[in-house]
Amino acid sequence: MKKIILDTNFLMIPIQFRVDIFSEISRICDFNYKLYVYKSSVDELNEIIKTQSQKHRKAAEFALKLIKLKNIEMIDSDEKYADSLILENLDKDTIVATQDVKLKKEVLKKNAPVIFLRQKKYLEMFRKGL
Repeated sequence: MKKIILDTNFLMIPIQFRVDIFSEISRICDFNYKLYVYKSSVDELNEIIKTQSQKHRKAAEFALKLIKLKNIEMIDSDEKYADSLILENLDKDTIVATQDVKLKKEVLKKNAPVIFLRQKKYLEMFRKGL
């Protein structure tokens, strides 16, 4: 079973770009997988709700609802930054779903696959060397 880690900004795609990330993940993943999110990503979403503009707040609020609605498993952690946790805990069965360009490059350097939004319309999975 593959583990797909959803990054904070990835969870905001449904409101920002009107893309159903769950049906898209299902479309591109022809294998068994489970969705996960780090507690620090949830903390980031809560921080966005407190400090950002209405547009970002709305996306973050919806992302939190999706986490509950889709029963995405939360990985508890003491680390403050989700990106650091993602990079530290990569293994051969982990796929990272992110829109963060820097994180995407780092994940690909470690030869792990990345799921990202393409043309603001659909998701694509990429692995270095394919």
